[in-house]
This record gives sequence, structure tokens and C-alpha cells, in this order.
Amino acid sequence: MRERHVNLIVAALFLIVTPAARGDGGDAAAGEFSEVHDKLSGIIIPGFASTQLRAWSILDCPYTPLDFNPLDLVWLDTTKLLSAVNCWLKCMMLEPYNQTDHPECKSRPDSGLSAITELDPGYITGPLSSVWKDWVRWCIEFGIKANSIIAAPYDWRLPPAKLEERDLYFHKLKLTFETVLKLRGGPSIVFAHSLGNNVFRYFLEWLKLEIAPKLYNKWLEEHIHAYFAVGAPLLGAAESIKASLSGSSFGLPVTEGTARLMFNSFGSSMWMMPVSKNCRTEDMYSKHFSTSNRKNHFSYHCDEQEFTANYSGWPTNIINIEIPTMQGTKTLKNFKVLFMIMMLSNVCWRAGDDLYNSLMGATKLQMPESDYSFPSLLSFSAREVSDGTFFRTIAKYDPDGPRQLYQLENSYHNDPVLNPLTPWDRPPLKSIFCIYGIDLRTEVGYYFAPSGKPYPDNWMITDVIYELEGSLYSRSGNVIERNRGASSGDETVPYNSLSWCKTWLGSKVNITRAPQVEHEGLDVQVHLDVEHEPRLDVVPNMTRKPRVKYVTYYEDAESLPGKRTAVWEIDKANHRNIVRSPVLMRELWLEMWHDIHPEKKSKFVTKAPLYCAATRGPLRDDDCYWDYGRARCAWSAHCEYRSCSLFF
Repeated sequence: MRERHVNLIVAALFLIVTPAARGDGGDAAAGEFSEVHDKLSGIIIPGFASTQLRAWSILDCPYTPLDFNPLDLVWLDTTKLLSAVNCWLKCMMLEPYNQTDHPECKSRPDSGLSAITELDPGYITGPLSSVWKDWVRWCIEFGIKANSIIAAPYDWRLPPAKLEERDLYFHKLKLTFETVLKLRGGPSIVFAHSLGNNVFRYFLEWLKLEIAPKLYNKWLEEHIHAYFAVGAPLLGAAESIKASLSGSSFGLPVTEGTARLMFNSFGSSMWMMPVSKNCRTEDMYSKHFSTSNRKNHFSYHCDEQEFTANYSGWPTNIINIEIPTMQGTKTLKNFKVLFMIMMLSNVCWRAGDDLYNSLMGATKLQMPESDYSFPSLLSFSAREVSDGTFFRTIAKYDPDGPRQLYQLENSYHNDPVLNPLTPWDRPPLKSIFCIYGIDLRTEVGYYFAPSGKPYPDNWMITDVIYELEGSLYSRSGNVIERNRGASSGDETVPYNSLSWCKTWLGSKVNITRAPQVEHEGLDVQVHLDVEHEPRLDVVPNMTRKPRVKYVTYYEDAESLPGKRTAVWEIDKANHRNIVRSPVLMRELWLEMWHDIHPEKKSKFVTKAPLYCAATRGPLRDDDCYWDYGRARCAWSAHCEYRSCSLFF
């Protein structure tokens, strides 16, 4: 029964993307379509904290019967987090400077699809920690074979170079693409979410150094058919600053101070820091083939707009922080006092000489005396965050400052492949679809002040700046100096960061706005051949009905030969849950089926109301529902009463 249901879905999709029947030629095309469908495959690169981590050690936890044994779930096991938090932290945290494991516990990423579907499987915790489970279910319902969907999980705690150094992750990812090509006979479709997009960007740059320059583009064409960038933080996210200074529990039952300790031990904590759209660094690829010294190559080159415009292209300054103005300083020399502070802060790394050296280094921090004058308020833009100015400023006021500055310079500014803290250029791929949610309240800036408490709770947030549907406001109600945006972000990543991929569109763009719900193409607005200036946003002049959620499509009308780019903005789609959005699933599947269709007449799925393809009817049983107003199944041409099931 399931096989028949899948075949009917394939037949329906074939009708959707085919303008008209063509007699015997249509049968031949259907056969070719089925053959291409059998080659369909996808590689999923999950986002931050979206891969299970398992223990690779034996750790006895005192005062609790729950110990850690090899292959036990670490991320995420809420039972052990609640009952043995100190043991759990040992398995989660990394040494900040060299990114090694705790001496008593080691964790490694799980493998396979099960590593990314549910982080904490269980009757109650499973649905709450579900990430890619619904996505995989859609693949099964649409007849995708088991060996066609491959997960590429990674240790999301590590900075990019350490992923390759410790786990050979990028070598394995390259081998995955090549294996899929041999197994399936066709290139792969890449699905990346959140930080997974940053990982994929780094992989493409790393690949340049692994493959001969003349073969690089050929390898990409043979192995990657399309790239779906979902919720990509292309210019970073302000929330990473909040997690770094005051902690963000991400819904876990831990204090914000504990969350800060854990987050700042990860080298990846800097990977999503805000960056300026106007500043770049030297091309690492050309640097590797030059005769100049490869070390100490970091420097930002900013264009004139960085210094004439405000806030580095962001809505406002990222950080506004009160720094104590000291009348004097003194050096903390009492080793035992600092040792007790670190013990109470749960950052004791009992690692022999390494502990002694790290503590002796920490004793050199300049600690403020009790006499202060009025504090001064300093503001920092995205450029001053990414180039290290902010972390150098607070280094003598915050114990984490020197460690964060070291991570920033060692793992990002001086990375041998790519400085990830730079604005993206369009990847050299044939087809790119950039998809994200909009019009949700998103944090874009913060006000911090000393809290008077010991580390790690030594900073407190005094105010938060939000963007919402194109406007900016603060939690306190204060007036905010700002750059007004066209919309707002997805609750996690601001709109200017998500929408940076609009700069990849061609000189002319087709814009379509359609309702998210199933429709018959009646409420669809289309603007064709809209002029697009390079490196600028595209803002549609379209209407919105109250209480109606839309999808707005921006698609190349003119683009580079052999390339195509599309941007989808989905109203009210949350950053984390967008990969479970039925609207995204529907549009993605229609686009993929159109893409492999042998008789397609356009670069993208037709959305204009003059064509039947503009209709968005039900594709699955779950899309059918009972229309109480009419006392019958909605979409009666597609659904019947058997609990409103789909039929053809």
C-alpha cells in the first residue's frame, strides 16, 4: 500500500511540473524522469548543537548511580545532565586553548541519520529534541531510498581547522560525495542548516587546496547538483555575543553561568560572531601559491563604506558595555585564592603541569581595586567584534577575555584555509537556494554592565535591542539609533545576515509572493525583471493581507551562464524549526522534482497564476483536512473522507 502511495505521489508531481501531455513522447519522458528519480540523493550537514555526542571513556560519577560508559549519550542526555551535572560538564567541555578533551572524559560525534534526527530519544524528550526527523520522514514518504539520504554529522564544538586536524572531517566529507556518486550514479543535493552552512563554506575552500585548480570546478559539477542553504548566518548572529558574555542555556536546565563556561570552552563559539559586510581579508588560496611568508597574514581590508556608513551594515551597534574606570590596579598574587575561585567556577582541569601553567598565566590578569570612578560606556560594531578590538578591550576585565582572543586569532584570523569571519561570496556551484524565516522578533544588540558577582556571572544584560518587521526597539523602551531594515530575522539570526545571499542574485530578478497554505494560484503576486544593483538588497513593493503568512521568492531572471540563484523568505519560520516546516518541505520537493524533470521549460518551478503549476494542492495525507465551514474535506478534488486521505 505504501509503495502504491509513493508511486501515485511521483505521478502527481510529474503532472505538476509537466505543462502538457505529449503522447508517446510523454511516456518516454516519464521513464526518463523515473530513472533520474532513482539517482536522487542528498547530504545533510546539521547546525550547531544538532549532532549527538557520545562518551568514549569510562567516568565514575560520585553521589549518583549514573556513570558514563563508552557510547553513552552525552549530548543530549537530560537525565544525566540533571543528576550528574559535574560529570556531564567534564564530558562536554574542551580545554579552551588547545581544544583537547577533559583528562577524565572524551566525547565524539555519533554517525548516521540517527545522530541528527532526535538528540535525546524518548517518549517525552524525543519530540522536544527532534531536529531532522520530520525531514527524513518526508524523504521516506516520497519514495527516497535508504542509501540516498546521508548525514554528515560533526563535532560542533570544534573550530574549522580542528575538525580536519582531529577528525579528518573534510577528507571524510569529500569521500562521502565521491562514494554517493559511485553508488547512485549522480551528483548530490546538499542540505545545510545554520552553522552547517559555515562548515560547508569552509569545505569548499579547503577543497581548493586538495584538488588541482583545473579540476576544481569539474569536481563540483560532478558531485554537487544543488545547494540548499537553510537559515545560514552569512554575517553571523548577535546571540553568539550574549552566549559569550552572560551565557545562554538554550533551554537546558543549567544556570547561565554554567552555560557560559561550557560555550566559551568551545572553539566554535567564535564561528558565528557578527562580521562587517564591508571588510575582507586576503585570499588564502592565492596566499598558498605565493612565495611570501604564510604566517601572520591576517589583516582586514575595509572599503570606504565601512567608515562612512553606520554600524558595519548592521541595524545598530552589537555591544554597548560599561567598563569600570579604575584609579589603580593591583596584581593578584595569591595562588590559593585563584585556585579556589576556579574550583567554585567548575573550570578546574586537573591536568598536572597544564593546570599549573594555566593558573600561573591567569595570575597575571590585572584585577580592579575597589575604588572606581564613573564607568564609561563603550560601543562596538560588528567589525570591532570580528577583528578582535572588543575582546582586546575587555581582556583585563574578564577572565575569559584572553582565552577568547587567543581562539579568535589562532583559529580564525590565522586559519590556513579561510578566515571564516568575513562576508560570504557566492559559492561556485550551479544551483543555490537560500531559505530562511523572517518577521520574528530577533535580538540584534545588547547593553552589558558589571554585575558585581564573581566569574562567570560577572556581566549582566541591562538592555536588549530587538528588530521586528523592519522596526527596532529596546526592552527598556529607549530610543535606538539604527539602520532601518526591510524586515526582521528568524528569532536567532538577524535579517541583514540571513538576507546577505540576496547579493548573489543576478542583475534582474523575478519576485513572487504567494500564501503558505495550499492555494489555487489566486492570491499570487508577481513582479518580473526587477532591476538589482550589486551588493544591495531587493525589496519588493507588494501587498500583504492581515493574518496571512506568505512565501516570497526571489529568482534570477538574468544570471551568470550555467548558474542560478534563488532566495525564499518564509514568514514567521523559526530558526530551529524551519527544517520541520511543511511549507519548506513542499516547496523544496516541488523544486527538486522540477529540477530533474527532462522536459522542464523554466529554471524554477512556475509560480505565476496563469499556469496550473502555480497551484499548491496537498501532496500527502497530512495535508488533507476537514473543512468544518463546508462540512466536507477540503480539496475534495484531491482528498476523500477516509479521515481525509489523499487519492488520485
